Amino acid sequence: MAAARVPLWAICVLRVALATVYFQEEFLDGERWRNRWVHSTNDSQFGHFRLSSGNFYGHKEKDKGLQTTQNSRFYAISARFKPFSNKGKTLIVQYTVKHEQKMDCGGGYIKLFPADMDQKNLNGKSQYYIMFGPDICGFDIKTVHVILHFKNQYHANKKSIRCKVDSFTHLYTLILRPDLTYDVKIDGQSIESGSIEYDWQLTSLKNMEKASAEAEGWDQAAKDKSQDWEKHFLDASASKPSDWKGELDGDWQKPPYQVRMWHHLPDGLKPEGIDKDVWLHQKMKNNYLTEYDLSEFENIGAIGLELWQVRSGTIFDNFLITDDEEYAENFGKATWGETKGPEKEMDAIQAKEEVKKAQEEDEDDMLMGRFSGRENSFKGFHRRNEF
Repeated sequence: MAAARVPLWAICVLRVALATVYFQEEFLDGERWRNRWVHSTNDSQFGHFRLSSGNFYGHKEKDKGLQTTQNSRFYAISARFKPFSNKGKTLIVQYTVKHEQKMDCGGGYIKLFPADMDQKNLNGKSQYYIMFGPDICGFDIKTVHVILHFKNQYHANKKSIRCKVDSFTHLYTLILRPDLTYDVKIDGQSIESGSIEYDWQLTSLKNMEKASAEAEGWDQAAKDKSQDWEKHFLDASASKPSDWKGELDGDWQKPPYQVRMWHHLPDGLKPEGIDKDVWLHQKMKNNYLTEYDLSEFENIGAIGLELWQVRSGTIFDNFLITDDEEYAENFGKATWGETKGPEKEMDAIQAKEEVKKAQEEDEDDMLMGRFSGRENSFKGFHRRNEF
């Protein structure tokens, strides 16, 4: 009997059911976004956001997002969600960003924060877990930041990842996996990937634990060796005690020197085959094994924009935090994937209209110039005939 085929739609529904979506924001309910996002009041000079799809877009409503509105300002805004830990799970952070103003200097990145972050007091000193996204300033800085918090410090990817610099909407995706691999994608295409340990030049707690276990083995081997040392450093001057009774005390043997460190051995004696640089990891073992490892975070509970822009106009949209790579890919296709083409078409139409308008204005200026020239010539003719 042939097995029944499972329809594609059922597979898609199952996939969505298996995915855990921690946060998703598309700004499809108008001004209600203000109930979910909180502007920081830490500084009265912080810039303000508004909901906008910009001057050109693929879909007027679907492309609406948070847009910076004031030049030369810091910005700080955030949204909360149910706290979670990604320990032992894949973490995907994804969003779209559009530098409609053709960014000259400013950030387009996002940050993930601990759940206890004070939203009203959000500022540049607020602790974060992850900082991810584009940063542009002048000709030198055109990079994608991937900064991770680990053991009370911030660590940046050592590789240079170039960001997009045009004025269109782009999809940025960061994937952190439990096997300590990562992937950075722009517009659905992987632009950098590899080992978090290698590319951040850090050692994971897993490998520290392994090294500690090896060190314990070395300690035991050293203890075993120390027993052998005694055989090589017997006290030749020792003699059998007068009260030694063989039938009670057993056979008497020469005792070893009562020293164990080779710099104390007489006449510079040193045990052969023993490494004096034995690596001891007890402190690491006691302090670090309960901590969260590289790319693992205990209490993720907020996402935010905390950045500086010289020229405003950037639009942030389609935020997603999930544990499922396929869900993130499909979400990207359903949002940015559907509007990227129409957005470029609208921009091209506007560009043609601007060129046409500029040509018409030039023609009008030329006609006005000719008319003014004829008028001046006519006046000059009359003046000449007056004499």
